[in-house]
Amino acid sequence: MNHWLFKTEPGCFSWADLEAAPACTTSWDGVRNYQARNLMCAMKMGDLGFFYHSGQNPSIVGLVEICREAYPDHTAQDPENQHFDPKASPERPIWQMVDVRLVRALPRPLSRKELAGYPELAGMELLRRGSRLSVQPVEAAAFAFICALADIPL
Repeated sequence: MNHWLFKTEPGCFSWADLEAAPACTTSWDGVRNYQARNLMCAMKMGDLGFFYHSGQNPSIVGLVEICREAYPDHTAQDPENQHFDPKASPERPIWQMVDVRLVRALPRPLSRKELAGYPELAGMELLRRGSRLSVQPVEAAAFAFICALADIPL
């Protein structure tokens, strides 16, 4: 099993939006970075990920599960969508998305500032200066450490 982190601006799509989604499931669409797209293509059913609110109070707020592996992101082909890419077509979709399902909220948000204080997480992509990927891998040891901090049994 691999582990991931999904960043989102709460004003764009929040944990509350995921809770309100049908079956607490949503597609993770609109990713327009090739490296992040390739990471989504590596995701497998059952992989777990952290749901991360960026913005004013950046923090991990919940745990999600991959419930559908990568498939073409239809928003890239919709001229009315903010994520439209004129280079994408049905024959060459370019962009991919996955579906995620809510597993559970963290008992309390774990802020980026708090996470940065743990030497065990020093190599985490999220904590690297200048890291802007909206989808990131999380090493198994870091994932387990954060789950223990959040009092989430694995």
